[in-house]
Amino acid sequence: MATEAASDKGLLQERAIPPGTRVLVTGGAGYIGSHTAKLLAQMGCEPVVFDNLSTGHLWAVRWGPLVRGDLENAALVRSALAQYRIQAVIHFAASAYVGESMRKPRQYFQNNVVNSLNLLDVLVEAGIQHIVFSSTCATYGMAATVPIPEDHPQLPVNPYGESKRFVERALYWHGEAYGLRWVALRYFNAAGADLEGEIGEMHSPETHLIPLAMEAASGSRSSLDVYGTDYPTPDGTAIRDYIHVTDLAAAHVLALKYLLDGNKSVALNLGTGKGHSVREVVAEVERASRQHIEIREAPRRPGDPPVLVADPRRAGELMGWQPRHSGLDTIVESAWSWHEARGGRRDPRRRLILAGEPRVKAGWQPTPVAVSGRTASRSAKWL
Repeated sequence: MATEAASDKGLLQERAIPPGTRVLVTGGAGYIGSHTAKLLAQMGCEPVVFDNLSTGHLWAVRWGPLVRGDLENAALVRSALAQYRIQAVIHFAASAYVGESMRKPRQYFQNNVVNSLNLLDVLVEAGIQHIVFSSTCATYGMAATVPIPEDHPQLPVNPYGESKRFVERALYWHGEAYGLRWVALRYFNAAGADLEGEIGEMHSPETHLIPLAMEAASGSRSSLDVYGTDYPTPDGTAIRDYIHVTDLAAAHVLALKYLLDGNKSVALNLGTGKGHSVREVVAEVERASRQHIEIREAPRRPGDPPVLVADPRRAGELMGWQPRHSGLDTIVESAWSWHEARGGRRDPRRRLILAGEPRVKAGWQPTPVAVSGRTASRSAKWL
């Protein structure tokens, strides 16, 4: 995987941002932000992380200085921009749990909307004209068309998606009035871990499917809840478009380059154009870990659509971006390596799953998983 990371760096250097470019990375101690800060540093840029560490991690800030604070503190943001002579911003900082947003909409509009407006005010005052914004496919709501194109109506069904949509509109009008240029990256399901094993995904509470499945595989969680097994999909479970976090980091760097080259503001999808069901993901985690995962079937969650898959072609056309590491096998293997490295090892008391063995307790057979453009059974991938 280190070789793959090196090839990424070489590819990006062909579209290099000027060395020494100073970039404020809000939320840079978080999952995607830290991977992006690492890549910026590898490209010769100078990332400065701005994070309150409420959900981010100090250990993930390794490639530049940390300014610890909240975006609501305009004076601190203003000071950071001046002290580090910031030239551009990549804005990740946000609350990002869909379910929590339904219970705590005030928190989401305060943190995601009000604090983003504070940031934009300070950027306009400072004359900083380039910002890459971490948006989401949740702005689309219930998809009427799959794969979802960028011109699909934005009709969010939860406060999280609504808050991100509001910021996209604020960016547009700041561009019209003040000349701010922006790229909003609407990505689908971020997954995987750094290909060199230095950083990875760690949330509290954890809500993402792949790390939850790994906790179940290693025995730190007794079972994995699968929400909805009666969707109109081939195996009855929801289908999502998973994208490797390293590919997401590359997209943010390319988006910044796109802006620095003088191109116009734009919103772009980031995904693979291909979906995987919950059961396919579980089967892939079983393959990587060689452990049974006990499944507990649960009702659908309100607002969860059957299928969410991106149409990512515009990102390739405008920025030259391609998801190079987003095969499900690469995503899961990198995530499992990270899971093991931080102590999530296999429980030796748990029996290894055998090739071709049926999942009697769960009542279903592992579904085939996609492997580099072909389909293979789980057991075939082991042999």
